[in-house]
Amino acid sequence: MATNQYLINKLIEKLELLFKKQAEFSSEINSLKEELYRLKSDATTEKQIEVEKAVELEPDIKLDIDVDNEVDKPLVLESDSVLETKHTTEFIEQEVPKVSYDTPKSKSSLEKFIGENILNKIGIIITIIGVAIGAKYSIENDLISPLTRIVLGYLTAIGLLAFGIKLKKKYESYSAVLVSGSIVILYFITFFAYSFYDLIPQLFTFALMVVFTAFTVVAATSYNKQVIAHIGLVGAYAVPFLLSDGSGQVEVLFSYMAIINIGILVLSFKKYWKSLYYSAFIFTWLIFGAWFFFEYYEDEQFSLALVFLSLFFVIFYITFLAYKMLKREVFKKSDVVLLLFNSFLFFGFGYAILERNSIGSQLLGVFTLGNAVIHFIVSVIFYKKKLGDKNLFYLASAMVLVFITITIPVQLNGNWVTLLWVSEAALLFWLGRTKGIKVYEKLSYPLMFLAFLSILQDWSYAYDSFYGIDIENKVTSIFNIHFLTSLLFVSAFGVIVWLSINKEYTSALKPTSIWYRLLSYVIPSILVFSAYYAFRLEIEMYWDQLYHTTDLLIATEGNYKEPIFNYDLRDFKTIWILNYSLVFVALLAFINFKLIKNKILEKIILGLTVVSIFVFLTQGLLALSDLRESYLNPSEYFAQNSFYLWIRYVSFIFLALALYTCYRFIKREGITKGYKMAYDIILHVSLIWVLSSELIHWMNMFESTQSYKLGLSILWGVYSFLLIAFGIWKNKIYLRIGGMAFFGITLIKLFFYDIVHLNTISKTIVFVSLGVLLLIISFLYNKYKNQITDDVNE
Repeated sequence: MATNQYLINKLIEKLELLFKKQAEFSSEINSLKEELYRLKSDATTEKQIEVEKAVELEPDIKLDIDVDNEVDKPLVLESDSVLETKHTTEFIEQEVPKVSYDTPKSKSSLEKFIGENILNKIGIIITIIGVAIGAKYSIENDLISPLTRIVLGYLTAIGLLAFGIKLKKKYESYSAVLVSGSIVILYFITFFAYSFYDLIPQLFTFALMVVFTAFTVVAATSYNKQVIAHIGLVGAYAVPFLLSDGSGQVEVLFSYMAIINIGILVLSFKKYWKSLYYSAFIFTWLIFGAWFFFEYYEDEQFSLALVFLSLFFVIFYITFLAYKMLKREVFKKSDVVLLLFNSFLFFGFGYAILERNSIGSQLLGVFTLGNAVIHFIVSVIFYKKKLGDKNLFYLASAMVLVFITITIPVQLNGNWVTLLWVSEAALLFWLGRTKGIKVYEKLSYPLMFLAFLSILQDWSYAYDSFYGIDIENKVTSIFNIHFLTSLLFVSAFGVIVWLSINKEYTSALKPTSIWYRLLSYVIPSILVFSAYYAFRLEIEMYWDQLYHTTDLLIATEGNYKEPIFNYDLRDFKTIWILNYSLVFVALLAFINFKLIKNKILEKIILGLTVVSIFVFLTQGLLALSDLRESYLNPSEYFAQNSFYLWIRYVSFIFLALALYTCYRFIKREGITKGYKMAYDIILHVSLIWVLSSELIHWMNMFESTQSYKLGLSILWGVYSFLLIAFGIWKNKIYLRIGGMAFFGITLIKLFFYDIVHLNTISKTIVFVSLGVLLLIISFLYNKYKNQITDDVNE
């Protein structure tokens, strides 16, 4: 064993020696690499670069270690592993960092960029400024004649142009800058010759400008430089304004613009420089818009405006689609925005032009539908010929739907608008989700909100119009066009919600986006809101019609007739709306439990249920009390019956149903303790509120005068006692605290309100009753103190 250990130590020493040698070899190799890189840093050929990459590879170093056969292999492997980890780390730490040789190259690139691109552009700008300053000086000091100035300007521009063309073969970028600068000088020298000195007639000047523009397009194509095309474009659009004599011949201006845009259309087939297309688009619509808003006369220029408006729209539409169709370029957001702008600018200007004309105003619906037909024809061509990206077909089809949507309110009104919009929204959403056409789903969302706003408007017009109605014009509840519209609207949104929660279909929106989360709440909320109000408005209309048809004119002193109504019908209206609300939320909860099973909708329903319960306790019980008072003090003009009393118990059934809905929710698995506490609070608040109302009701029925004093104090004290007892029994500390707090409220009421006008017997009954209850509560706390303590500790 000692011999083996001796051999192991020897091997370890030998390994350490070899690792040291390996580190020295690595250091020498790195030094050689640095020297080689330094010597070859100026080389630029591809072959030399490949040599450098080959030299960068480090040679493999093989170490042959003779190990005595007597060494125990497991021990050697273990030692070798430890040593390899140790010395490899040392070797890595000693490795020389790689030297970056990109710095000289990046400096050279920056210098090249400045020298070849920046300086020549600055130079041509300075040259143009210098020529302008010199011309200005010669004009101010009258050094040379106007003709000489113009001739010298043309010679300068032509010389610069010729010099630039000559340099094209060897210095293309530099040559392009010189050519573009010479074109600018030609434009403005021609303008000076025409405008300032009247040396050239208008027609000839116009022809020269057209020639310059055409040459600019040819030069831009030849040089393949957008900057030249932009200079020509700016010059081309500046020509009509520079040469305008105030004659107001707008047809010449628009014809000229149309020719320029057609030239851009031709150029777009070859180059498709987007910035050039965008510039032409902006110039054209700005010029047309400025003319329309400030100089358009509908009586004289109606046909002219429509013709050129249509021409500009078609040119840009074809220009946009041509490249997409031929090159099958993928759609981008900017493309969609541009197409929408072109379409809506055409529609907006066209609508305004037609609206101002007596005949055109009758064709607004046809014009809007015509927009849809244009996009429909384009979509059919794309579909039949299978041209371009498939998103072109979807976008054109979406534009068809958009303009059909706009046609609806333009041509129709009332319920038809709502029905068509919501049907279209449901159809688009269905196509978007089931067929995976994202643009359709995204278009459906604004349509949903348009349809929702439309039905709100329908409701405001339809149901508000029944105030002051006479008995002959009564509308049958439920069986009317307004309720049918509401049902169809709710059905369409029901389909949308069902598709949105169906896990088989994915949304076009990202699940993590704020729009997805927002719409997942908003769309179900719209469904619930519209379903609720569809029936509620019918209930309101029924009672409103009854109320307004009870109008009686009663003679008063001075032979004046005063109108009176059966005001009890308003209380019945309130009660039945609240009863319906309680039933609605209970039914909605049941549907969600059994069919939909949507967590978001469940929380919405729970919130609505709590709100409905609170409103019933505040407004509903008050309306029931008013009906009781009407029954006890009947009107001489309107009859009362026992239903004034018994309707309260019908309402209590609906309240119990709503409370049961909340109970069903807290009994589900995974419900937190906070929800259970909230339910207990709502339940006991509702019970004591209803019991207090019932006590007051029956004491008033029996003509008792102590309903708000003696009766309520005893009831509240007993309920406080039961609440504390129940809290002890169920180990619920919040019930016990709530019971004691309620008992404290009862005592405050007793001392500051009840005893003021109570007789001796009543005071005795109240004090003895509450005192006994306090003693019983104290006894319960002493008897179950261990259980209560455990509960607190828990």
